[in-house]
Amino acid sequence: MFLAKPAYAAEEMGAPQILAGNDQWFISSDMVTMWVIILCLAVVCFIGTRQMRKHPTGLQNILETIVELLHGIVVDIMGETRAKRYGPFLMTFFIMILCSNYIGLLPLSGMHIPGYIAPTANLSVTAGLAIIVIVGYFVIGFMDGRMAFIKHFFLTPMLPMNLLEMITRPLSLAIRLYGNIFGEEMIIGVLFGILPFFLPLPMYALSILFGAIQAYVFTLLACIYWEEASNREGH
Repeated sequence: MFLAKPAYAAEEMGAPQILAGNDQWFISSDMVTMWVIILCLAVVCFIGTRQMRKHPTGLQNILETIVELLHGIVVDIMGETRAKRYGPFLMTFFIMILCSNYIGLLPLSGMHIPGYIAPTANLSVTAGLAIIVIVGYFVIGFMDGRMAFIKHFFLTPMLPMNLLEMITRPLSLAIRLYGNIFGEEMIIGVLFGILPFFLPLPMYALSILFGAIQAYVFTLLACIYWEEASNREGH
């Protein structure tokens, strides 16, 4: 998906800049951005949980509040048992996507300024996340649904439709997230290019809302798909 392009093309079209590499390997700007996000999240979680207290305060309290809110959403869809098993992965999904969406709102980022861009504004990144969801669907189906999953998915006249659905689902997940974040950053870049500094700020507020919504929708759909795979007896 990545081709080395002139810097101006990468900046104008939102493509990741190739920072280093050759014909066999490369390091792009969005890869570095994702590594930084992962490192920052790991550090924050380590600091917030290294001295766990029964009555949390400060960072531990913030982290526990976020986990409880997200856990409640997963429990509503998957139930308590499956939420304990798959909830941590889904919550990590949400936080990672949310941070990736918001990184494009920081100074020196965006479509028209050289530097880092939101990783989720790259179709390769969102496609990778969508593939993880679909691979998880089959893994969970074989682990939890067992014969009910196999019978429903494979041993049925609806097999062609099921296979088509497994193609459209990741496409929908990847393109929805990519399109919204890419379009949002493009609009902000255009506004800052033609309007005085403070006039595009309302779009920033909307971008904060949209970034959270897109992370929530992606994670919610992943949760629904995994619940469907693990609970075939109930469908």
